[in-house]
Amino acid sequence: MRLRTAVRLLQIQRALVRHGLDDFVRATHLYRPFRFLVYLSPWTWFQRSAGATRGERLRLALEELGPIFVKFGQVLSTRRDLLPVDIADELAKLQDSVPPFSSEIAVATIEATFGRPLNDIFGSFDQSPLAAASIAQVHAAVLKNGREVVVKILRPDMREIIERDLEVLQALAMLADRYWIDARRLRPTEVVREYRKTVLDELDLMREAGNAAQLKRNFAGSRMLYVPEIYWDYCRVNIMVMERIHGVIVSRIDELKARGTNIAKLAENGVEIFFTQVFRHNFFHADMHPGNIFVQVDDPQNPRYAAVDFGIVGTLDARDQHYLAENFMAFFERDYARVAALHIESGWVPRGTRADEFESAVRTVCEPIFNKPLKEISFAQVLLRLFAVARRFDMQVQPQLILLQKTLFNIEGLGRELYPELDLWKTAQPVLRAWMRERMSPLALLRRVRAQLPDTLDALQQVPRLLKAVVHDAAEGNLRLEVRDAAINALRSEMRVANARRDAAIGAAALWLSGLVSLKLFAQYYWFGLGQMAAGILVLVWYRSLRSRIE
Repeated sequence: MRLRTAVRLLQIQRALVRHGLDDFVRATHLYRPFRFLVYLSPWTWFQRSAGATRGERLRLALEELGPIFVKFGQVLSTRRDLLPVDIADELAKLQDSVPPFSSEIAVATIEATFGRPLNDIFGSFDQSPLAAASIAQVHAAVLKNGREVVVKILRPDMREIIERDLEVLQALAMLADRYWIDARRLRPTEVVREYRKTVLDELDLMREAGNAAQLKRNFAGSRMLYVPEIYWDYCRVNIMVMERIHGVIVSRIDELKARGTNIAKLAENGVEIFFTQVFRHNFFHADMHPGNIFVQVDDPQNPRYAAVDFGIVGTLDARDQHYLAENFMAFFERDYARVAALHIESGWVPRGTRADEFESAVRTVCEPIFNKPLKEISFAQVLLRLFAVARRFDMQVQPQLILLQKTLFNIEGLGRELYPELDLWKTAQPVLRAWMRERMSPLALLRRVRAQLPDTLDALQQVPRLLKAVVHDAAEGNLRLEVRDAAINALRSEMRVANARRDAAIGAAALWLSGLVSLKLFAQYYWFGLGQMAAGILVLVWYRSLRSRIE
């Protein structure tokens, strides 16, 4: 363990003790070798928090420890069902009320970045921050053309601070890998590696601006979600300027109700937005705590969300997206046998797992909560039981799904706070079913074939050159026998795949288009046209099975 990491562990323990959170220290076995040093430090005892509630002491400790810990508190704050009320209320302040850095630093950062005086950049600039978060803070401003904007400014020395705490997390993960019996299943080092990429991406505000622009395109014209406009001429790695949003913070339920907001519709829209982002767009806002979500109530019966803070977004690869969608649908339909089969097929549980036993375990956990509103579901108990199932069947954590799980955690907590009567499953099912139906439509299949066609043609063009090179090397004696055979077999396989793709694409397109012509022009050939279109789809299905065999 590096000296800097050991020192940071001592600082963490000292902060916990100073804020009167001694129980956390006593329960943390990892700190036992350093405990006596901390308790012997008079500096710690003289600065202990006095007269503060336990929730306030916890919040102050997290703020002192820095952005990684603040983010942890933000996630917890969305789950009021898992926390005592006093702690939940204090942690909610971490969403947008972290102590700001000075306005002098903010102005100096802007002027140094643009190389111009502040007055030459903005028509006006409010030096009191609108909000301060763990990594950046925002100020209201007006552009020279009169447009209202917010200016997001990265906190000073953020990369160094975060790198230090990531080293601590990595050290703890490595210790867990070595000494913790559940480490192989929970994969702590891989989880930390995935989190590292996520949190470091947040430090590039140009990347965040790009995320916002993509999300805005995805929801162009939407009546459910509004994404502010980015002003690219004013964006840099450490500064981002975007349209100012006016609305009610989603956690202010009383104000929303006072304005006559249709709360039930708002909650249902939140679920639909989440599933649309994950499955239809495969690009989702992954930091949806209440401090980042506003509600526009110009039309109270048709409220619209407005999102800010796009530093963390998530995507899924096609395989994970497919298995997740299938799992959700199987769960909605109470097809626990299918849930078990999907977990085994995807490798999320070991191949040798008995499907019938896993099915029974999943049914035991999930059936009692089905069709219940959020207010009647104890997710704390559900999580504990799911963890027990995971441990029993040696189910591994999937690090690539951590962001999605975190987002779902936030969405469910937000839905519970907004509208406890929300039926999460009933709201989500039609959205997911429509996406799956659209995904398997003939037009969607044809689009995928068309998208693959350039790669197929390119592969075909490469085959003669590669084959010529192999033959030349073999003739010159420069190719070992086993390498030559492997290369020839690889070429044969590539040629078979390329030919199959070409034949399937051409055949399917011809059959499908001729069927469409029959439907459009000759009513008497209606069934013949449908048959041709079905044949085109069958060709694509045949190609998929063929590809799995020859690859």
